[in-house]
Amino acid sequence: MTTAESPAHTTRPGVVSVILVNYKGAEDTITCLGYFDDVEWPRDLLELIVVDNDSQDGSAEKIRAAVPHATVVESGGNLGFAGGCNAGVAHASGEYVGFINNDARPGPQWISAAVAAMRADSTIGAVASKVLDWDGNLVDYVDGSLTWWGAGYKREAEQPDGPQYDVAKDVLYGTGAAMFVPAALYREVGGFDERFFMFYEDVDLGWRLNVLGYRVRYVPESLAYHKHHVTMKKFGNFRETYLLERNALLSMYKNLDDESLAQALPAAMALAVRRSMARTATDARMLDLQVRPGGDGVGTVEVQKMALTGPLALDYFVEQIEDGLHDARLEIQARRRRSDREIAPLYRKAIEAAYAFEGYNTGHDALVQAFGIDKRFASRQRVLVVTGEPLGEKLAGPAIRAWEIAKALSPVADVRLLSTSDATVTSPDFEIVTAAGPQLRKDTDWADVIVFQGFLLEGAPWLMSSSKILVADIYDPMHLEQLEQARDLGPEGRALAVRGTTEALNKQLARADFFLCASEKQRDFWLGQLAGQGRINALVYDEDHSLDSLIAVVPFGVADDAPIQTARAIKGTVPGIGVDDKVILWGGGVYNWFDPLTLVRAVDRLVKRHPEVKLYFLGLKHPNPGVPDMRIAWELKKLAGELGLTDKNVFFNEGWVPYNERANYLLDADLGVSTHFHHIETAFSFRTRILDYLWAGLPIVATGGDTFDALITEHGLGQTVPPEDVDALEAALEKYLFDDEAITAARAAVSDFADSLRWASVLRPLVEFCRFPRRAADLEHTGADVTIGASAHPKPWSVLGDLRLLREYSQAGGMTEVVRRAAGRVRRIAQKN
Repeated sequence: MTTAESPAHTTRPGVVSVILVNYKGAEDTITCLGYFDDVEWPRDLLELIVVDNDSQDGSAEKIRAAVPHATVVESGGNLGFAGGCNAGVAHASGEYVGFINNDARPGPQWISAAVAAMRADSTIGAVASKVLDWDGNLVDYVDGSLTWWGAGYKREAEQPDGPQYDVAKDVLYGTGAAMFVPAALYREVGGFDERFFMFYEDVDLGWRLNVLGYRVRYVPESLAYHKHHVTMKKFGNFRETYLLERNALLSMYKNLDDESLAQALPAAMALAVRRSMARTATDARMLDLQVRPGGDGVGTVEVQKMALTGPLALDYFVEQIEDGLHDARLEIQARRRRSDREIAPLYRKAIEAAYAFEGYNTGHDALVQAFGIDKRFASRQRVLVVTGEPLGEKLAGPAIRAWEIAKALSPVADVRLLSTSDATVTSPDFEIVTAAGPQLRKDTDWADVIVFQGFLLEGAPWLMSSSKILVADIYDPMHLEQLEQARDLGPEGRALAVRGTTEALNKQLARADFFLCASEKQRDFWLGQLAGQGRINALVYDEDHSLDSLIAVVPFGVADDAPIQTARAIKGTVPGIGVDDKVILWGGGVYNWFDPLTLVRAVDRLVKRHPEVKLYFLGLKHPNPGVPDMRIAWELKKLAGELGLTDKNVFFNEGWVPYNERANYLLDADLGVSTHFHHIETAFSFRTRILDYLWAGLPIVATGGDTFDALITEHGLGQTVPPEDVDALEAALEKYLFDDEAITAARAAVSDFADSLRWASVLRPLVEFCRFPRRAADLEHTGADVTIGASAHPKPWSVLGDLRLLREYSQAGGMTEVVRRAAGRVRRIAQKN
């Protein structure tokens, strides 16, 4: 916007400034203004502004005399529709600006319905009015479509009006014949681009608003009526065609992302020439020596002006590149909030030839195929889901979560599930790949949205300065986890592990556009860390005061399908466990933050009265070979042996149960258990094994103090006990193994509660985000590294190279490699001493 710029704007809250552009059409303009007497909007909140584009026929004086309460601005030259509107905005004092063609008329609710929509939803950047013909019978505008080559068009134009057009919806753009924009936003984004003069300036503005993260909302109650193109009837149709050709190129150049533009622009330029030749049946081979020899003494040829519209449009496009168009593109792309693939559904039918000239459609189709236009302009998002865990028959919690995320997103997006470790399974719903380090580039380049856990940014550092939309799944506070997991590495190794995870998380918090956590308690925890990184700022807050658009609670879920037991896995199968025994299931791995020791001591007491009680540990060896053996697992087996319980009342699966076979184990159990020590990891954890207990309908006995403490107690899912309280744990185990009334009540409560945690339900915030992904409000830039807040772990002088090594190890293999290297250093130090 050029003309609309002025030193200052005094805005009057609630006022709507309506702008009309007049060029030699005073009678139409006066007629339009007269209809505002019937508009249902307070007169003191309405400002009418007419910009006369140097009509030189006395229009300004006629309008002033006929409508004295309207402000008439004389532009001093023909600024076109775009420049005229901008000049009107420069003189506007309203909170909202409305645009209506001078050959149109407003309906009674044209203003009130539009303002109500904008006031109700701050994400709406413009209201597109419904526009019918002058008599109100035929459609002029009810939606805005766009071809891949940048041409806006109205597929429904001249169709009979009907109730199908009375449904509000998001659109790519409104028509300049009747639309509204908040005045401050209009000025902020630059208004109508005056390079366009007229035609497609409305397409460009709406498209730009969508790219910048705003919605253009079609509001059918905001109704207007239009005679259509009265102004252009004064000129030759070749002038309109020229403007349409050149402005389509301008709009696509400004608004398409880099990859889309690289594919579409060469084809669009070629198609513009073919369109000009085809519509005039011009001999495009007239200079071809092979097929048209002769005539070399004649240096001129006569062609229709219409045949020059495409070539001249290309020349204007080049001229504008030299005169600031490229800079305008860079600014828009730097502020991009939504991907082309997200916006693509608003194009409606992008692969559209739009004309039926002989020889044109075949050329269009050839270009579409040759340049891969149809594939690029598909409307489905491309989502890359990344986990650091192996993807095989045996899945750990993070891999399960990544799998379920990929499965949930596959109906609405093209999904690729990537493991940076290993992958040996396939899925009919999504692609599964493996890559690490520089090999990740191919997959990250493919994606529009990247949902990741762990250490992806260490392996793919280019994402820090990319425009990719990143979703960080921080359901596992791994820096707190490392306080216990890395305890066996010694002081130096433990410090390195904690520092590594903290630095990795700080990168995620600084760069990601959207975050997933497992509980409301975690959400509070992560909001604190985000605040420390400067991510809780005015831009983010002003967009969404709840901050739900920044971080969502997406807990670990329960499988959507009911478990089916295909074979006995524990009872009558494991030597020492009979079909009628009472089985307590420890449904996952044994890590340092868990307390299986108190559980074994409680079972030791219980079996003296109930020898049929059996405790089964589902897995001791993590499926990721990089996860080190845990000290607590060794202490557990030692204690069970000392008490004489091993293979009598306490049993160990030394490996890991295949994910698709876990139902056989769960349905052989009578009770699910989870016990832990009291420490910070416990407070913010979300025990994924408990979700399997819910899936199988098992009563639950667990240590209190974590997220599930309140859930188990409030919903009657079983019982929680204090940490390391053998007496309380023994009593709870006995109750939910032998008290039929308590067992029945708990199983019923578990069944009801499990439905609220089905994967299909808990993943809805992520699925909705991936339907309409966008950059975070404070990260709407590209090409510059994100600033990371000050580290909480400055490098100690004694290990100056640690952070450099940490980066190298993380890039090589994530936290697994960090821990392995740290353990190796500890061993070397021990050997020296």
